[in-house]
Amino acid sequence: MYRYIPNTREDQEKMLSAIGAGSIDELFSDIPEDIRLDRELELPAAMSEPELVSHMRAVASKNINAADHPCFLGAGVYDHFIPSVVWHVISRSEFYTSYTPYQPEISQGMLQAIFEYQTMICRLTGMDVSNASMYDGATALAEAALMAARTTGRDRVLVSRGVHPQYREVLKTYAANAGIEIAEIGMSGGMTDMDGLRAMLSGQDGMPAGSKADGGTAKVAGTAAVIMQSPNFFGVIEDMEAAAALAHEYDALSVACVDPVSLAIIQPPGEYGADIAAGEGQPLGNPLNYGGPHFGFLAAKQKLVRKMPGRIVGQTTDGEGRRGFVLTLQAREQHIRRQKAVSNICSNQALNALAATVYLSVMGKQGLKQAAELCLSKSYYAYSKLLDTGKFEKVHDAPFFREFAVRAVDEPVETINKRLLDRGMIGGLALERYYPEMKNCWLVAVTEKRTRQEIDAFVEAAAGGGKQHGETDI
Repeated sequence: MYRYIPNTREDQEKMLSAIGAGSIDELFSDIPEDIRLDRELELPAAMSEPELVSHMRAVASKNINAADHPCFLGAGVYDHFIPSVVWHVISRSEFYTSYTPYQPEISQGMLQAIFEYQTMICRLTGMDVSNASMYDGATALAEAALMAARTTGRDRVLVSRGVHPQYREVLKTYAANAGIEIAEIGMSGGMTDMDGLRAMLSGQDGMPAGSKADGGTAKVAGTAAVIMQSPNFFGVIEDMEAAAALAHEYDALSVACVDPVSLAIIQPPGEYGADIAAGEGQPLGNPLNYGGPHFGFLAAKQKLVRKMPGRIVGQTTDGEGRRGFVLTLQAREQHIRRQKAVSNICSNQALNALAATVYLSVMGKQGLKQAAELCLSKSYYAYSKLLDTGKFEKVHDAPFFREFAVRAVDEPVETINKRLLDRGMIGGLALERYYPEMKNCWLVAVTEKRTRQEIDAFVEAAAGGGKQHGETDI
């Protein structure tokens, strides 16, 4: 008997008897025999606590992390500076252990934190209303697409190939059982092909141009939404205003996938006519984590508030005129809605959203603007230095933010990334992984954390120079 299993053999026999089962194996009789594991798990021998701590430290030391290695890898998750006060606040027990407020009105502190988060997301995106956050950027975008389909009653969503490839895969998964067709808009020069978009919206590609929904639940032919990302996956800044106008010309909604840091210096979605804004909140005070957790933000125009998934916290006053907070919208599966729920997401990643709230409070408008401007200037510096080596060439001739693509001339990107690791740096993403046509193209991200010395060393190593990590002239 394992010491950490709370029930004894006798307890197990009593439970099996109560449900009429002869053995534990009988409980799993529905699982086919040919896929059952018929051996013991390959686990090491038990260790004492000191031995286990030492073992785990040894395993952890093998990680290549951004704390000890300058990181030039982005592609959706970025190594931004996080003020120490963020950790101080979210580590407090009253926040650290908080989850969904099932009895919301007695959780005034948590509701206020969510309210402040919603307010900041609305100010950042220029939208009218924000929900209490989603799992991550990919699910937030997918929920935005479903939201658009519910609003318009239409059965088709157009998404640019410039949208993060993993976001598009999640979108397709969501749409598969929702009766929604996903069609991808092509690219030209690193930007969404606007002529191609118009052709798809107008029906020139052979699909129906669209019709008005009749108010029923059945979807009708036509485009529910146009989804574009700016800066897109290549870091290129898209013409989002033109895309929104084109979508509205055909009675479709405009969904903008945006980077929150860029919004400090780039026109926000609410100003260029987007109906829904979504994105990944990790750059706002959340660290790099393999697989997360992070959080997604979702905001929209006021007219769409009843179509939003998740929950929304509102501000009110009690009978004595004191400020208070309530769940204004809580169309959730836990409230007996089940199949009628607009979303299956049951967690709003409250702790991660709180980290973003603290981060935005501390940074303020000027701090966030400064971080964005440093990302912009440093990425352009790194870009020009790489091109100057003669070892890299342009891929796109378009403005970008924090991230850019170059093509390696003489050697594979994988070789360059390996050399960078040998020199104690984390390189960029091989774009061929997601875009087969972009052979030997490299996606490089440069945040405000990177110093001139780090960038210069990165460029030197990428071009084939520099020293091994830990190597000296002595």
